[in-house]
Formats: sequence, structure tokens, C-alpha cells
Amino acid sequence: MLISLAVLILSGLILGKISSLLKLPPLPGYLIAGIITGPYALGLMDSKILLISEDLRRAALIIILIKGGLSLDIRDLKRAGRPAFFLSFLPAVSEIAGAAIIFPLFFRISVTDAVLLGSVLAAVSPAVVVPRMTELIERKMGTDKLIPQTILAGASVDDITVIVIFTSVLSLVKSGTFNPLTFLRIPTSVISGIFAGIAAGKLLLFLFKKIHIRDTGKLLIILSVSFILVSLEPLFTGNFAFSGLLSSLVLGVVIRSVNFPLSERLSGKFSKIWYISEVILFTLVGVTVNLNYARASGIPAVAAISTCLIFRTFGVWLSLKGTSLNSREKIFTAVSYIPKATVQAAIGAIPLSEGFPSGNLILSCAVIAILFTAPLGAVLMDSLKYRLLQKE
Repeated sequence: MLISLAVLILSGLILGKISSLLKLPPLPGYLIAGIITGPYALGLMDSKILLISEDLRRAALIIILIKGGLSLDIRDLKRAGRPAFFLSFLPAVSEIAGAAIIFPLFFRISVTDAVLLGSVLAAVSPAVVVPRMTELIERKMGTDKLIPQTILAGASVDDITVIVIFTSVLSLVKSGTFNPLTFLRIPTSVISGIFAGIAAGKLLLFLFKKIHIRDTGKLLIILSVSFILVSLEPLFTGNFAFSGLLSSLVLGVVIRSVNFPLSERLSGKFSKIWYISEVILFTLVGVTVNLNYARASGIPAVAAISTCLIFRTFGVWLSLKGTSLNSREKIFTAVSYIPKATVQAAIGAIPLSEGFPSGNLILSCAVIAILFTAPLGAVLMDSLKYRLLQKE
């Protein structure tokens, strides 16, 4: 298994570097490396790697959420107000609604399966968006109208919203029955996750104040606490749910709001860990892709995903309606909500592992969405920011 892991990482780094040289995010390169070395291509991977892939994907998602929390200033979120609130769920819900209409027309799947597929596709990628919004904040581009802050805040919570919806729909499909009360899990998981994150953040800050711990030790403690919080999620059944992932995000926000210098140091360390996790996460997703199935569904999937992006753009427009943003700034915000990668990589293979008949289609569409939208969104953001945003 060690040789397989070495091949996976090295091939991911090489193809990721090639992707970067082409002025694209490295993520598609990692993904392609996994596909090439996987069982449906060269077959270089030990099957034991797939047994731990789900846990590795979950750990990578936790790391990026903590990193996002450490970069998110709650004062900017409060100042952004209504647009950030609506951007945290309206574009995603619009895209899921679009998927429920579009995918049954392109593929022979039920509306329920289409909603499940939409909930996999609907999240924006923090791996693509967060670094770019952080750069815009540092360069003070669009910050007078809080554009990067609003996108950063909305996109961070958007991921949580989509993950909660996905979890709810997944349990709905597994049970085979519809209970409207199931959707109470969404607000309860958000509320409980916020309170748990605040409590964990305050407790850790108290510990760090009383006991001298190196920043590396603090990082390990934060990671361990986040792993424990996420591990508690399955204990909450019925209509009450708990989001350990949201707690991880809020934990980082609390640390930043109380001890900004510490958050800056920890954010840099988490960036290094995320680089390692990112390579493993995306290459592992590529390994699970059935090339024959992905090839057969490729063109219809791209058409369906593109159509769903129109629904998503409409959701962004509704979220920004009545704000002071001009048309160029609204276009940039909509473009920033295009890329998909991290969440799709983390949850795209779950329906297949659960034995769902539509599992192969969902995973193939998740991979195609990453390959299609991550480079597209990154290129558009990088090329349009100077034209559409004003420097403070």
C-alpha cells in the first residue's frame, strides 16, 4: 500500500504542477492523476487505499473549514449582512431545484435521485474561492463594498448548507419514505453546530491562555477537537441533528475574533497541512472513477451541469437584489460561485459506497463538475477581477 500511496502522491504533484503551469488550479491535475493510476486505467493502486479514502476525505474537509474559519472576520460578516446571509443558501438551493428538473430529462433517474445529485453538485469550492478572496482582501480590491468578505462568508456557510441538505436527502433516499419533519435537521444542525463551535473555541482559547503550548501543538489540539466534534454527528438521530463540520468552521471564527495574531499563525500552518490533504483528497476521488461510465455520461453531464449553473446564477442575482453592487460586481460574485471541487470530492463517492443504483452517475457527475467548473471559475475570477472590481 505504501508504494501505491507514493505513486498516487507523486503523480498528483506532477500533474498538479503541469496544471498550474497552464494557469489553472492544480486540482484537476490531482484528479486526473487518480483516474490514470486507478483500477479503471493503469491499475496501480492497492485496494486497501480505498478502505481509508472516506476518512481521509472527511479529514481534508475539516482542515479546509478550519482554515476558512481562521480567515473569516465575523465583523465583516455582520457588515455584509443580508447578501451574505442569502448567498449562504439561496444559490445552492436554486441549483438543487434546477438539478431536480434537469437531470431526469438527461438521465433516467428519479426526482429524488436528482435532488441527491444536485446536493452533491451545489457546493462552491472553498479550495478555489477562499485563497482568491483572501488575496482580494489583502489587495483591498472590492473591499469598500465588502465583496470578497461577503463571498468568503457566504461560500463558507454555503458548503455547510449543502452538506446538511445532502445528509438529509441521503437519509431520505435510504429510508425510502418522505417525512417533512426530516428537514428540521437543517436548522437544528446549524444552530447546534454554531453553539458547539463557540463553546469549543472559547474552551481552547482558555486552555491556550493558561498553558503554554507551541503553535504546532495548538494546531494538533484544534484538529483533534474538530475530529471529535464531527465524530459526534452520527449520535444525533431523528429530527434533531448536529453539524460537527459547522462547529469546526465556527471554532476557527472564534479564535480569529478573540486572538487575531494566533489565528494568523495557525492559518499559515493549516495552509501547509491543507496542501498535503488536497493532493490526497483529489487523487483518491480520481481512483474511484469508473472511466467507462464517466465517458458515456460525459457530454450529457456537462450540458446538465451547465444548465444548473444558470439556476445557480439566478440564485446569486436574487441574493444581491437591492444591494449597492453594480452589474459588474454582481457578475464577479456570480463567477465566484461557479467552481466546484472540495465538497464534491468529499461526498461524491458516498452514494456509490452506500450501494445506490445512481451512485456511479453521481460520482461521475461530481468528477466532471470538478474538471469543468474548477478551472473555468478560477480562470474567470483571475482574469475578470481587475475589470470588474475597484481598488479601495
